[in-house]
Amino acid sequence: METGLFSTIFYQPLYNALVFLISVIPGGNVGLAIILLTFIVRGALLPLSHKSVVSQAKMRSLAPHLEKVKEKHKDDKQEQARKVMELYKEYGINPFSGCLLVLVQFPIILALYFVFFKGLSHLNADHLYSFIHLPSFAPSMMFLGIILSSKSIILAGIAAVTQYFQIKLSIPPVAPLAEGVKPTFKDDFAKSFNVQMRYMLPLIVFGVSYSISAAIALYWTTSNLFSIGHELFVKRKAEDILHPLHPRKQ
Repeated sequence: METGLFSTIFYQPLYNALVFLISVIPGGNVGLAIILLTFIVRGALLPLSHKSVVSQAKMRSLAPHLEKVKEKHKDDKQEQARKVMELYKEYGINPFSGCLLVLVQFPIILALYFVFFKGLSHLNADHLYSFIHLPSFAPSMMFLGIILSSKSIILAGIAAVTQYFQIKLSIPPVAPLAEGVKPTFKDDFAKSFNVQMRYMLPLIVFGVSYSISAAIALYWTTSNLFSIGHELFVKRKAEDILHPLHPRKQ
């Protein structure tokens, strides 16, 4: 890993955190270190991800109101957009929070790729901070009978399955159109996007997880389980904060 801004901000902190966890975990189990590191990273992003999940939940609850606005102003797209944004503001919804979360997570995921794919093959003291030291013992790459530095179709499959359920919770199926209503290009696109996200992304996760290493599959599985737990928590709380949906207090 070459030095640079990306290495300084993302790769080195994550690499040092992983090495530290390996050093303090009994037996230096890399699998447990990856799970703990994943929870640390997701925990650090929790304030941002929580806003995104809550906004998505609110938008799903607000869907009937949005349909009424779009139907009322179907002949004036500019007024329709203005009314929709007013509705978002009234209920304290940020429709772009999910985009911000993706932008923040992308360099972190890329850094984790380098940490797990390259950093685990040979621990390098050159990338460590002065207060972090290499473990005095050989780290254990065995986790639940699986060698994390090799490929695992089992862990890759679990990563794909958990990705499917995570998407199922966060992106519900598109509601069917009323009888006799002809679908527009937007309706067809939304349905196609929903199907692709629900079925294609898990397949992509499986392919990437299997082609790289079991360490990546373990990270993806842990991250998905964290997201599923978060989605279920927000869904349970939604009965109190979203039904009926209350405007934001000024």
